[in-house]
Amino acid sequence: MLSGFKKFILRGNVVDMAVGVVIGAAFATVVGAFTKDFLTPLIGAIVGKTGDFATFSFKLRNQSFNIGDLINQAISFLLVAAAVYFFVVMPVNALLARMHKDEPAPAPTTKKCPECLSDIPIEARRCAHCTQPIPVGRAA
Repeated sequence: MLSGFKKFILRGNVVDMAVGVVIGAAFATVVGAFTKDFLTPLIGAIVGKTGDFATFSFKLRNQSFNIGDLINQAISFLLVAAAVYFFVVMPVNALLARMHKDEPAPAPTTKKCPECLSDIPIEARRCAHCTQPIPVGRAA
């Protein structure tokens, strides 16, 4: 029982995912602090409001809508999403494109039947859909 658990934990995908979650949580904390302590006061100074958005609210028909924390969280989310996209997704996509640039396209595994235009295996001598014989070596 423990050996199966050990094999599961030591697989590369599980360890990679665990590292990603830990780093992501730490990164989210840093971005949250950046948003709360720097970006929000900066935006508040630009629009003429002091403090952060956590206390921002408005009233409608004697009901108070406290939307300041939502604004802080939305800013944090946008910063995390932008950072992940620009610092992880774009470089990985560029690396993968560079690695696979010289690979030839895989050989086709299907061809079109000249009669009914259905996809059939490349080695087929008769169409499974319309039963027409397919000449050998003819790729339509």
